[in-house]
Amino acid sequence: MKLTTFIKDRIPAVAALLAISFSGITFSACTTNDSPIPRKVTFTREALLDKIKGGWAAQTIGVTYGGPTEFEYRSAMIPDSVNIPWGEPDYVANYMKRVPSLYDDIYMDLTFVEVFDRLGIDAPVDSLAMAFATARYPLWHANQAARYNILRGIMPPASGHWLNNPHADDIDYQIEADYAGLMSPGMPNAASEISDRVGHIMNYGDGWYGGVYVGAMYSLAFISEDIEFIVTEALKVIPAESKFHKMMSDIISYWRENPNDWKYAWQRCHEEWEPYDVGCSEGALDPLNIDASINSAFIVIGLLYGNGDFGRTIDIATRCGQDSDCNPASAVGILGTAIGYNRIPAFWLDPLKKAEDLKFAYTYSSLNDTYAMSMRHALEIIEREGGKIDGDQIMIKCQQPKPVALEQSFPNLKPKHRMQLGQQLSAEPYTFECECDAMVINGSVKCADKEYVAKVEITVDGATEIAEMPALYRLRRLDIYWNFELQPGHHDVSVRWLNPVEGATIAMPDVVLYEKVE
Repeated sequence: MKLTTFIKDRIPAVAALLAISFSGITFSACTTNDSPIPRKVTFTREALLDKIKGGWAAQTIGVTYGGPTEFEYRSAMIPDSVNIPWGEPDYVANYMKRVPSLYDDIYMDLTFVEVFDRLGIDAPVDSLAMAFATARYPLWHANQAARYNILRGIMPPASGHWLNNPHADDIDYQIEADYAGLMSPGMPNAASEISDRVGHIMNYGDGWYGGVYVGAMYSLAFISEDIEFIVTEALKVIPAESKFHKMMSDIISYWRENPNDWKYAWQRCHEEWEPYDVGCSEGALDPLNIDASINSAFIVIGLLYGNGDFGRTIDIATRCGQDSDCNPASAVGILGTAIGYNRIPAFWLDPLKKAEDLKFAYTYSSLNDTYAMSMRHALEIIEREGGKIDGDQIMIKCQQPKPVALEQSFPNLKPKHRMQLGQQLSAEPYTFECECDAMVINGSVKCADKEYVAKVEITVDGATEIAEMPALYRLRRLDIYWNFELQPGHHDVSVRWLNPVEGATIAMPDVVLYEKVE
């Protein structure tokens, strides 16, 4: 093995100590004797842009590759016998034209990137939130619950808080956080600050941590190609006492116990961590798991067992199942940042190239536009965080990862029973009784008049609230009712439709009941 290759594979632990330079990147000495983070790193403009492009390009490749499998395998691995297609020269371009909604990973990122480009990197949170809430694209899970909240005046961070958003732990910000790391090269704490502002629009607790962690991994991928370093150092931004940190630490331990068999880590993870999705009433007590933590675990499995190989990383992260387009997108996006655009294998990169000038749905931006925007934002943050730009030389003051605030959604709550109701609501009250510590009542409205807003009265133990349920899918309310702070024990529930109209229906299929556990 050549000395330069040996050193590159162990950056920054070796390269930083020797203060060496290669491929337009120079590392300084480490800040402390026990820290693998270099004190500073200097890029040429070309080298920095290559990594930014690598992250965006690889993310787009990942979501395209995994797209046909998304949520087709729930709590199950995708068998090796299942062929996942790839390779035609127009493969990505054709998907972008035929299935634009597949790229929610990208156009959600770009919602915030475009606001930063218009208003600056310190854009107000309310501007970011309103751009997201009023966008024309459809949303799901925590994103949709946050949109509903924001359009009714519940602004961040309350819009993402678990008391207001039953989907607070879902994957939403995790799939949208790539931009935060890509505009914060070598500065994971700067990425966390951005994620604090944006990620709390739609998430809290583990749902927020997923995005914070992904952003930190992208940030550290600028200064190392060592996957173990990226995964473990980035985890330092997550509080050690959190469930999310413990879960990711376990995944890393499984890999160290058996570094050659990713299915071993998947099985251990499934047995010890995946039994249920807590907050999402759709996934609770169901093989579907849209929780950020389990899907973040699959990103880590893809990265560690892929061991720097682009094809293995994307394939393993996909075959872990569940959100199997978003997970490989994040995994190879991080790897693409580490190795840079020009080192993405041609087999994977060539089918992307004809798509790089296509605008993503619901945005003004193509990949080529995005490369340039992210470069501008990165330069601004580098200077704001104490770095220097001198012609072609860009000096970054690297940051030691610091943990963000401790948050926990749905403390000590566990779904215990899905109570079937099978009701169509009417003006007559429908009543039921249940025993629980928290509940989410599922339901949806259908009406040909998309301007119609149903009003549903829910009374629990004598306390009444009115839920407004728009018929327009883009503005819908995901759940009829939720309350995660009920008094333990017996509850009397009444639900009635206050303003029924001809041609409209409101289905109320079931209610998810929760119990407190220690």
